[in-house]
Amino acid sequence: MAPHRVLLVEDDGPTRQHLARAVEAHPKLVLLGTAASLAEARALLAREAPDVLLTDLGLPDGSGIELIRELRRSAPGAVAMAITALGDERTVLSAIEAGASGYLLKDGSFAEVGEALMELSAGGSPISPGIARHVLRRLQRGGGGGQAAPASDPAAPHLTEREHEILSLIAKGFSFPEIAGLLSISAHTVTTHVRHIYEKLEVSSRGSAVYEAVQLGLIRLEE
Repeated sequence: MAPHRVLLVEDDGPTRQHLARAVEAHPKLVLLGTAASLAEARALLAREAPDVLLTDLGLPDGSGIELIRELRRSAPGAVAMAITALGDERTVLSAIEAGASGYLLKDGSFAEVGEALMELSAGGSPISPGIARHVLRRLQRGGGGGQAAPASDPAAPHLTEREHEILSLIAKGFSFPEIAGLLSISAHTVTTHVRHIYEKLEVSSRGSAVYEAVQLGLIRLEE
């Protein structure tokens, strides 16, 4: 199988170098190029066709969210992962709506970055546990107002006990292989359950599934 081609967009030099080395260290990933601004990224996208966009959300001349939207229009088959800092929940939610399928903390190790990009390319939606916890808490508190999560919507789709269990683990940031190990089931079984969850919630990514489930009151994060 051909390596996955990655376009990296990050304005901070040391962070960009760290992530570039992480991509280059993985045998199944190829770094197409790097950009430090929205303008540079657009110029690269005009010349290259990445399989994966790994982009910061706060760029000096705009937002990585704009780039995610543009990628969806120009290359529907490509996937995007947002690089973000802990505590940037509102921007992460905007990235979900724009089409980002993964969310990675900037200080991830080489192994974590490579594994997350491979999971993304395989159809998963990797999200750092720290980001998952912060986003869910913000949703449950109504943006910080201390409100509890809403009661389950009567019109919400019915999830089986196993689907609910898997969705709760996804919300806490566990990967599919980790969920399989925790529940003593195969990774294939986890993937099948996740597909059914997506169908019921009418979503196409892990982040969107968590967002919808919290909004419908299907799950809540324990403090």
